[in-house]
Amino acid sequence: MESVARSTATVGGCAGENRLELCGQYFQMPVHYPRYSQADYETMPEWKLDRLLSEYGLPVSGDVQQKRKFAMGAFLWPR
Repeated sequence: MESVARSTATVGGCAGENRLELCGQYFQMPVHYPRYSQADYETMPEWKLDRLLSEYGLPVSGDVQQKRKFAMGAFLWPR
């Protein structure tokens, strides 16, 4: 029986034993869904939008108005 050599291939450009590990970064699902209103998003400072989007692994690019629009589309449910 042939022995199987362990691959040294990289995942996402980073080598690691654990396939969930990519360059030391892990995805961690936040415990709670954000409960902000549309008015909250419209007045939320940019640093808070950046933190919220990055907690959910969402893109944090663009100007503050683009981030607000993206956050409202991602987290507000139509009534």
